[in-house]
Parts: sequence; structure tokens; C-alpha cells
Amino acid sequence: QVQLVESGGGLVQPGGSLRLSCVTSESIFRINVMGWYRQAPGKERELVATTTNSGTTNYADSVKGRFTISRDGAKNTVYLQMNSLKPEDTAVYYCNAYFWGQNYWGQGTQVTVSS
Repeated sequence: QVQLVESGGGLVQPGGSLRLSCVTSESIFRINVMGWYRQAPGKERELVATTTNSGTTNYADSVKGRFTISRDGAKNTVYLQMNSLKPEDTAVYYCNAYFWGQNYWGQGTQVTVSS
């Protein structure tokens, strides 16, 4: 069982930045893939970015060049740095861990981009 706790969401103006954090209960070095997903009202949950324990990263086309996913092994934390935010980035953002064939999810953190 992996516990995930997200933080860092909030209200930001278009063009602004936020950094989301996800702290894991398991050593991040043992988790195969960690990622961020988001779900906007009335839409399905979608992948935002993933990172593997070998350092490979993957991004949705809609966030490439604006978002950066990273890991801090000493803190068992995954970050999502979000720059140049747009209103269409508004959603609940969820941290995900894929560990021993199971998917684990955090409780989600709301990101609202609005003037």
C-alpha cells in the first residue's frame, strides 16, 4: 500500500505559476512510475506527466514546454512545476504511483486559473 499526499494547488492568474508536491509513504526509488493526472469538470481524467525511476519523463502535448515533473529521492516527493498557466489547465490534479502492478492515487488538489 502506497499513501500519496498532494499539496500546492490554488488560484492563480493566467500566465502565472504553481508547484504541486506529492509526498509518498514508500521510497520513491522503489516506485516504477510516478505521475500527475488531472480531471476537469465534466471531463475524463487525463495524463499530465510521468516520470520513471530510470529518469524517463513523458508529457501530454498540451503541457509540453510549460510543465516540468521531477523527483526528490531524499524527500520521497514528486513535483509538478507549472508555468504559463492557462484557464484550460483548471482541474483537480492527482498524484499517481504505479507500484508492483497496482495504481495508487492521492486525494487530489484543486488548481484554478482565472483572472
